[in-house]
Amino acid sequence: MKKLYLILFIILPFTSLAQDDLMKMVSDSNEVIVRSATFKATRIINGHSVETVGKNNLDFIISHRFDRVNRGFDEFFGLDAATNRLGLEYGLNDRLMVGIGRSSFQKMYDFFGKYKLLRQSSGAGNIPISLTLFSGYSLRTQNATPSLSGFDRSSYTSQLLIARKFSEGFSLQLSPTLIHRNRPDIFTDSKTVIATGIGGRMKLTKRTSINGEYHYVLPNQIDDNYTNNLSFSFDLETGGHVFQLLFTNSFGMTERQFITETDGSWGSGDIHFGFNISRTFSFEKKKKANQ
Repeated sequence: MKKLYLILFIILPFTSLAQDDLMKMVSDSNEVIVRSATFKATRIINGHSVETVGKNNLDFIISHRFDRVNRGFDEFFGLDAATNRLGLEYGLNDRLMVGIGRSSFQKMYDFFGKYKLLRQSSGAGNIPISLTLFSGYSLRTQNATPSLSGFDRSSYTSQLLIARKFSEGFSLQLSPTLIHRNRPDIFTDSKTVIATGIGGRMKLTKRTSINGEYHYVLPNQIDDNYTNNLSFSFDLETGGHVFQLLFTNSFGMTERQFITETDGSWGSGDIHFGFNISRTFSFEKKKKANQ
């Protein structure tokens, strides 16, 4: 009996440990782990990311683009002239947000909504990608041709934003895009344009990263004088701010402008230096601690 007690005394602790490990595995398999911060802001650079503003949060975004660097020293390499966009984005809940913006270039107003349909997760709710739906409307109020109505100066954008965070340091997004312009600037251009964007983020340190994006317009839709948008940025996160220093070949900052009407070429030095600043304000009511 003493030998039996001794054997049980030795085996039982290991059995208990094995049971704990098994329960932990079961618990882990039932846990849903959502991948967060695929990108650090609602924009990759010019284009939208899969990210949405949190519930009852307001993002105030200031975007600035200077003129082309190939203007030379007399124009201080483009810094003597600039355009800007001011935007407000509000989270109605953790998946749905709305936004409004006004650009000085072409005096453009834009309105949009985004809904996060899928969130990348692992565990019991394994979803390999994040998927966000985007729909926007823009109105150009600068009217070079007085006979054009507001309808003629309107455009509409729909996008599927598909992203995956492959690791803590690398994220990639595809953005199939449909843009409809009621009246293109060039008469021979297609009113409805199909394009696709690709963008990525590579983390350098805890608070810095480099981003890149490219928007490709399928052939035979826009004039040959237009080019595809290509942009790069260095991002710095500081508390509630996200600060981007960027270079792009597009002067405009709405989808119609930078996807279908970019006329600058990197090879010719038609590069615009600029920046985006995002500041988040929270209106979420703080819960009072239990007395």
